[in-house]
Amino acid sequence: MDYLVMGGIVLESTLNVKGNNIQQRRSFKRSLPWHFILIGIIIIITLIIVFSYRANHFNAQIKVNGINLGGLNADQALKKLKTSELKNIVYVGDQKILDGKDTKMNFTENDLPAIKKLVKNQRTFFPSSKEKNYSLVPSKRDEDQIQTMNKQIEDKLLTLNKSLKAPKDATVQLKQGKIIVSKSISGKQYDVDRLLKDYKGQEYTSIIRLKPVYIQPIKEDNQIVKNEKKKLQELLGRSVQYKVQDKVYSLNASELIQNASVSKDMKVTIDSSNLKNKIAEVNNTQSTLNKNFTFKTHSGSVISVKGEGYGWALDVDKESTLVQQAFETGEKSITPTNIIGNGWNNEGYGYNTTTNNGIGDTYAEVSISEQRIWLYKNGKLVITTNVVTGKHVTGEDTSKGVWYILYKRTPSILRGSHVGLGSYEVKVDYWAPFTNSGQGFHDASWRSNWSSNAYLAAGSGGCVNTPPSLMKTVYDNLSTYEPVVIY
Repeated sequence: MDYLVMGGIVLESTLNVKGNNIQQRRSFKRSLPWHFILIGIIIIITLIIVFSYRANHFNAQIKVNGINLGGLNADQALKKLKTSELKNIVYVGDQKILDGKDTKMNFTENDLPAIKKLVKNQRTFFPSSKEKNYSLVPSKRDEDQIQTMNKQIEDKLLTLNKSLKAPKDATVQLKQGKIIVSKSISGKQYDVDRLLKDYKGQEYTSIIRLKPVYIQPIKEDNQIVKNEKKKLQELLGRSVQYKVQDKVYSLNASELIQNASVSKDMKVTIDSSNLKNKIAEVNNTQSTLNKNFTFKTHSGSVISVKGEGYGWALDVDKESTLVQQAFETGEKSITPTNIIGNGWNNEGYGYNTTTNNGIGDTYAEVSISEQRIWLYKNGKLVITTNVVTGKHVTGEDTSKGVWYILYKRTPSILRGSHVGLGSYEVKVDYWAPFTNSGQGFHDASWRSNWSSNAYLAAGSGGCVNTPPSLMKTVYDNLSTYEPVVIY
């Protein structure tokens, strides 16, 4: 019974307390909206004002072309940029390389839209103190100033590079028959092109800081080096068929080329010393210039007659270059193009002749002892006749050796001199010289002594006097550039 009473009291008290709380909450709810609405309005108005201000002004640490425009609106920023000057100071890393003359930035009212756009782009939701430097090129560019600065920076960098260590590219060379790849070496020279490219776009920054960029060497694993190595490998696998007259020499690069290099444009350069030795060997084996010809006379006897005007040789230097170029370009077969000799213009004769020990089958044979000539065409005797050669007692003998017919002329006037008799001028019907000194075949209508020993005391001035009745036949069967064998 007491518990119930007490319980009732307690219950009643609890109910009263809860009732009061409910009443207080209802009262608070009735006053709460007005309080928060007022605060919210104040906050919103404040945010609008702040955001409106910030939407039209640069953040605190914003720079344009190195000029601090923090807190300024677009109009104020333009005014400051218009009155600001460029110091035209350029650093590469920590090194000042240029301190140029101060210049105006050249901003005008036409640049206001671009500045407004920057204001918009740098806008953040909350105020920011983050530093940022924008680059803005004025609509009216001073091209002359830009070019002047560009040239000054380039010249300064090039001057600095002269005293700086240059990088060394990896190279590929053929040395003593082996392909060797050298290691690259880093340097300290500035990469001028890249630094100038970095400078572009910063022309209107008062103090320009360029990050150092250095010329990088070509490394050993670079594709260029691999290609150069492949080029030399291809070279060593090449051969050239060198045909001299009727002989072919197989020239192998692996045997003849010991040293070579490859340029950046993939052109191979060969050390031709071994090639020269080989061409000289070929020349010594086959050339006839200033050598003795083995000759079989009309009687069948075999004699040795020295080549004088007649004969040929390879120009070893020029032919070595020709073969070298063939190896470099990959040409597989070549023939000589540089033939020299004792001709008037150092030309050689007889290169295309391989029969009869290089004399061929068409030639003139002159025997001083027999005072007779024999003319052969394609191996067949076409005419033989007695002649009178140079006067022996005065040393005007017809010159022995293998010569060639220089040219033919009909008629002709001969001018010269006899020992002890002075100069002469005489007309002949046919003239075919074979020495540069003026010896040759011609008719001699004035001669009465045609005996076999007339040459001893009554010979010519060195020419081969031929009977007028036979001279036309002799003349017709003499061929220009064909050999004349005199013994």
